[in-house]
Formats: sequence, C-alpha cells, structure tokens
Amino acid sequence: MSQRDIERGFQLMSEAVVKLQEELGTSFYDAYIENLENFLDGQQARVIEGVPNQETVAYLNERYQELSQLSLSSEEKRKVEQLLLLQGIRKEPVQANHQLTPDSLGYLFVYMIESLMHNQKDIRIADLMVGTGNLLATVLANLETPEDGLKGYGVDVDETLLSISAVNQEWLDLDVQLFHQDSLQPLLMDPVDVAIGDLPIGYYPHDERVKEFKVSVAEGHTYAHHLLLEQSMKYVRDSGYGVFLMPTNFLETEQAGQIKTWLMSDVYLQAIVKLPDALFSQKSLSKSIVIFQNHGAAAEQAKEIFVADLVSMKDNDIVLNFIKEFKSWREANIK
Repeated sequence: MSQRDIERGFQLMSEAVVKLQEELGTSFYDAYIENLENFLDGQQARVIEGVPNQETVAYLNERYQELSQLSLSSEEKRKVEQLLLLQGIRKEPVQANHQLTPDSLGYLFVYMIESLMHNQKDIRIADLMVGTGNLLATVLANLETPEDGLKGYGVDVDETLLSISAVNQEWLDLDVQLFHQDSLQPLLMDPVDVAIGDLPIGYYPHDERVKEFKVSVAEGHTYAHHLLLEQSMKYVRDSGYGVFLMPTNFLETEQAGQIKTWLMSDVYLQAIVKLPDALFSQKSLSKSIVIFQNHGAAAEQAKEIFVADLVSMKDNDIVLNFIKEFKSWREANIK
C-alpha cells in the first residue's frame, strides 16, 4: 500500500470537494457525491445551466485526471474515501449512530468471517444499517474472494448516506446492491450467508410495526439495535452467521429478557469479543463484537462459547494471540 498515493488521492479529492461546495453552495456530502459521480462518468465535471463555471470545471477536471493516474488498489481507494468522510464529519457533524466504524474493527470482522466461511465457494454479505458503507466496504475489499464470487447488500433509510455508499462501492468496483428503505420493513432480499452491522443504539418509535418481533417489548419503545439484530438474522440462510458490533451489556439491560427469549428459540450465541475500553468515551458505552448463528443442519451450539476480552488493539502480540485463539476455537466448535 502506497501511503504517498493515498495522501495525494485524498488531497486531490478534498480540493475538488471544497471547490465544488463553494461553487454550488451545497453541503460537503452533496459535493462529495457529485465529485465521485463526475469522476466515475469519464473524469468530467457535470455542467447544468452554466454551473459550475468553466474555470471551476477546468480546476475539477485537472484533479480528476491526476487522480485517475494514481495506481490505487481497492483498499487504497477506500482509505481515500474514509479520510474524506472523516473530514466531512469534522465540518458537518453527523449523528453518533452514523459515525464511521473504525478500520481496526472492520479488519476483525474480516478475519472472523474468513474463519467462519472457510472453503465456501461464494459468499453473500448484508448490512441492514449500511450508512456510508464503510464497514461493508472494508469487509468486501479485504476478504479473500471465494471461487464463485463475493456480493454485498446494504439497506438504509437515509438517502444521503445511501448515495455516499453507492458512489463509494462503484468506485471500489464492489458488487453491491443497495436498498433505500426502513431496515425494519419487509425486504426484497434473498437470504445471505452473513449479516454484519455496527448496530445503532436507541429506540424504534413505531411500536405497531414491531409487535411481530420476538424482541419487542409490551409497553414503550423497543431498542432499535435489538430489532435490527433479529431482522438481520431473518435474512440469513439456515446455519448462516451474524457478526455485529453491539453494547457489551446487551444481556443485562431492562430489555434483556426479550433478547434471551429470541436467543433460545432462533439462534445460537457463539462468540462475544469485548473491545478495549480505550475505544469508547465512557466504560458504560463499551461495545463487543458478537457472533450469532442461525439454526440449521450445519449448525449447533458451540460446546464452549468463545469469550474474549481484547484489552488492546495496538499491541500486535495481543491481537495475534486473539487470532490464534479464535482459529483454534472455530476448528473445535464450528461444523
């Protein structure tokens, strides 16, 4: 990976986004989307009714041309995208639930999925809370591509975030199908092998809609992350997996009883990996990567649930030891 090319790619696109934003008087994110669309459409700035002006068009096209000459891999392009979106978040803050999932966590997802899906000839992965698509892109861009291909699916109700995800996936040349809708409504999506997600924390306001969910509560609003967890696993094939980032205390809250009922009837809880407290502003906000598996002929409850406390992600020895332990557990417990 060429850090110099990544930095130059970021600089070129950042200059283009800022220039177009100033010219059009639009948001950072709209300028970001239009710039990538321009780049993908022949590296030519789009002009509508004389806007942007010719000076700006020349400025943008020059940067597009130089960017096209950089030898960026798919993962390097994703790095450029991520740096740009982090710049955008600093300028135009988004909701906490829309923040980018850190790469370090995305790479853990990659390793776990590769371990769980070893020897499968094709893999389909869905993220029902796809947002800007960083987690899904990290997984798809870094997984070893199986013999018959790798395909992703993403769902989100936010049109701007989904548009960002769409241009990002196209630039990375990833095979992804996106759906613009409420993730908790019925989806026209075939079953996938793995569901992933950085589950947004909060309450889902539409109580009538969720009455059919096993995790729903009788009174008041149900946790959105509980509902999204159940919904995601509905679209996973028999014996398939879910790998999610969720609150460490998910089995200890006032709505834990509903989660436990769902666990007993629908899925196997196979692994809980507690992440370092240093990743979170407060210990009470800590999260874990949790792995579930749907019931099926090729599934059974692990003899021993994999439980790990990953105290650091900066110490290579700790991370490598974790990887070794996870592989040994998978070989002993997963069919």
